[in-house]
Amino acid sequence: MFTHLLLISIAAPLVAAAVIASGIPERLAKSVAVFGFSIPALIALHAWYHFPVGIGADYAYLMAYNTGLHELGINLSLGLNGIALPLFVLAGLVGLAAGLYAIQSGAERLKTYLALLLVMQGGLMGVFASVDIFFFYFFHELALIPTFIMVGIWGGKDRGYAAMKMTIYLTVGAMLSLLGLIAIYVKSGAENFDLITLREAVLAQGIVAGAQNYIFGLLMFGFGILVSLWPLHTWAPLGYGAAPSSAAMLHAGVLKKFGLYGLVQIAVPLLPSGAAHWVQPLAWLAVVGNILVIGFITIAQRDLKQMVGYSSVMHMGYAFLGVATLSSVGAGGVVLMMVAHGLSVALLFLLSTSVYHRTQTFDLSEMGGLAQKTPVLAAFFVTATMASIGLPGLANFWGELTIFVAAWAFSPLLTALAISGVIISAIYGLRAAAKVFFGQPTEALAKVLADKPATDLRWSEKLPALILIAALFFIGFWPKSLSTPLNEALESVYPAKVVTATAVK
Repeated sequence: MFTHLLLISIAAPLVAAAVIASGIPERLAKSVAVFGFSIPALIALHAWYHFPVGIGADYAYLMAYNTGLHELGINLSLGLNGIALPLFVLAGLVGLAAGLYAIQSGAERLKTYLALLLVMQGGLMGVFASVDIFFFYFFHELALIPTFIMVGIWGGKDRGYAAMKMTIYLTVGAMLSLLGLIAIYVKSGAENFDLITLREAVLAQGIVAGAQNYIFGLLMFGFGILVSLWPLHTWAPLGYGAAPSSAAMLHAGVLKKFGLYGLVQIAVPLLPSGAAHWVQPLAWLAVVGNILVIGFITIAQRDLKQMVGYSSVMHMGYAFLGVATLSSVGAGGVVLMMVAHGLSVALLFLLSTSVYHRTQTFDLSEMGGLAQKTPVLAAFFVTATMASIGLPGLANFWGELTIFVAAWAFSPLLTALAISGVIISAIYGLRAAAKVFFGQPTEALAKVLADKPATDLRWSEKLPALILIAALFFIGFWPKSLSTPLNEALESVYPAKVVTATAVK
């Protein structure tokens, strides 16, 4: 049933990008782009609907494509398990929403912009469909390169500095991650980079505790930079503030999940002793740094897009805390959190840009009363804010709740501190909604609206927003649609009790 579908989900946007780059007219390029973004989303939904329960233990993947080439120790092996499936669906849905929003954006050199987004989309689908960790890394780099270009060319304020800083930080993070992945391959004695083979080799031969500590440290800080672990986070709010909206949606919503996914799917199961060695520093950095320090910084923001960028960094703290619990419950909460956060932050970036188009500013102090003229935009923004806070009925609630449950067994103190982040989220989120949409318009905004009256969201803007909102409500009301295959996969690769350093060969 799934034969070659995952390969098509990767190839379709890349082929669409090549067709657009060949010089076709802009109107036709838009149609080709719709095709390139829609195919991965449809395949992701198809995989979600038809994904079977009970496909086996350990790293049991529903295999879809295998080149059978092992000469260099690498193999384009594609498949989905219960951990990869939710992120694959996230990539498809956010990619479609970002693509549709880009098509109507009227950006300069639109064809080039769409082609780069499509390359990014192809890479994102490949990241979560790869069983071979070489291609897992390769597809991440494929998706990352267009990000730098789009920020540098189509970005806003300080785009040159933002692009340079993102390039430096993310390159360092990627290199550390690559060293860690290669070290797993070397120390495991496996014949190739296939995750299933690596798992079997580690179980058969083991990796000494000291080596595990160093390798997990490389992966924790490498992936941590890519996910914006405090204090290595400063590239993220600056980059997202400067990035064009669709690029910010794809990077913050999906690509940034690469590091967390790597920790959950690869690092913790293969390096349990190393993970146990690092959990305390990871948990304290996540809670004190990401949730509390960045949370208060987010409250202080007066720029709407910067606020969304900092809030994205803050919410990664919950996910890192879930990883630190080293439990299947915590890891499940991390995956649910990644999906929910990806949907909600992409929606917030989309709506923040829609606000800017109507007010010509991101400055919260210059806004007010917009709900009277744009009630649909206001309703969508409040919904996205409530999702980000973790309101029951929306997807974010289940991720945060599950992480808190797992974290309580790990550390009641850290859990209590992390829960205070919900209050922080409510303060900056509801304050932003109030400043933008309610109260009286400021004099500065009144002058802008006098020259160009604000109109509500057009259907070309509503459609991508509705895709994200529908997914947030669907998962919020039916989390089992993701949690059932997720639980099965996690219970098979996460030990009931973390292996201690002395128990590992």
